[in-house]
Amino acid sequence: MQDWLTMTAANLGRGIGAGEIDPVALAQTYLDAIDAHPLRDRIYARITDERALSEAAAAAERAATGHRLSLLDGVPISWKDLFDTAGAGTEAGSKLLQGRVPDRDAVVLANATAAGLVCLGKTHMSELAFSGLGHNPSTATPPCVNDLDAVSGGSSSGAAASVAFGLAAAGIGSDTGGSVRIPAAWNDLVGLKTTSGRLTLEGVVPLAMKFDTIGPICRSVEDAGLLLAALEGTIAPDLRHSGLEGRRFAVLNTVAMENVRDAPLKAFEAALVKLRDAGVVIDEIEVPEVIEAMDLAGCLFTTEAYGLWRDVIEANPDAMYREILLRFRLGAGHSGPDYVAACAKLDGLRAGYDAALAGYDAVVTPTAPNLPPELARLDADHDYYLNENLLGLRNTRIGNLMGVCALTLPTDTPSCGLMLSCPPNMEEMLLRLGAAVEEALQ
Repeated sequence: MQDWLTMTAANLGRGIGAGEIDPVALAQTYLDAIDAHPLRDRIYARITDERALSEAAAAAERAATGHRLSLLDGVPISWKDLFDTAGAGTEAGSKLLQGRVPDRDAVVLANATAAGLVCLGKTHMSELAFSGLGHNPSTATPPCVNDLDAVSGGSSSGAAASVAFGLAAAGIGSDTGGSVRIPAAWNDLVGLKTTSGRLTLEGVVPLAMKFDTIGPICRSVEDAGLLLAALEGTIAPDLRHSGLEGRRFAVLNTVAMENVRDAPLKAFEAALVKLRDAGVVIDEIEVPEVIEAMDLAGCLFTTEAYGLWRDVIEANPDAMYREILLRFRLGAGHSGPDYVAACAKLDGLRAGYDAALAGYDAVVTPTAPNLPPELARLDADHDYYLNENLLGLRNTRIGNLMGVCALTLPTDTPSCGLMLSCPPNMEEMLLRLGAAVEEALQ
């Protein structure tokens, strides 16, 4: 049974379908592992054990009668603590929302439940999802699987840690500037950032609704495709027979390759060698629109975030972690006309970006230019916190600004991810490419 804790969600589902895995025993194995784990309270904010066992029992009955709802029917997963769960606290990692208990599930959680997925509980996160590091003195800071003295990445920090430490078959997170992809990369997992608007945000605590997206953190590209289908209530893409021969990838030199540290750079270069060996044609390109878009990021993200949360924050600012509070308050420095002008300009820049990349199958970059920062130093050094947070978010934020879908894959080097991105609403193509890249990198 301990092997179950490291299997992909898809293989667990196949085991259930073949009668080799009992969903109740599977859920109990995960619950027991969570209960026994020394880092449990740094990963999970709360466990929904009664719900998990009830859902697992229903999945077992369906499996016994041949009426399974999907390949993932009976597979246990975790949920970031900003997805509403009926009757269970959803506090978005903030004391500002302490005691908040929704009366219904978020739509994506309801969809996943309708596909038979089992809800293990809610995972810790950066406060109100506004950091790429995952450090949260207000609640808890999940560790990185490769360095227990480092952060796991954020804001979906606990989502990634729950999978990396064998405490969930997959985790569902959100990504506004990199919050699925950074923790996935730093914990050697697969993370999918979906196109804004593809998955409904109903019942999800917001940060910046123009950029908020939902996506899975998991152990394989196949899992990512299956979970995407479960979250939106559709059929998973067929990833069979995908290949790389003759594909054209663009290495985005503009911004994304600046100041990449030694380990991520070497991992990226080694991955490109494997991709070329698999038949990929790789060009290095410049896209000036990226520079202009990055210059707008401060206005766009902080204005929307502060606009949504200002009244709640200013009613009790002392309840917040100082670094997150400072970041929110940056939004007070921009006016309404500033924000509207930035949004209008971004639309034009997105069109230019799409045109520049029209001849390529995907854009490829390092997921993060840095490795997971030291937790103790983040607490002690404001400049270190600020610099590592902005650097960690830099490459992933490009995808949010440009409105694309993106996928991070692990490389041979711990905590160093390779990121692919495709045009908006092209997740199926991205996942097919991702499956082929996954095979090439092994």
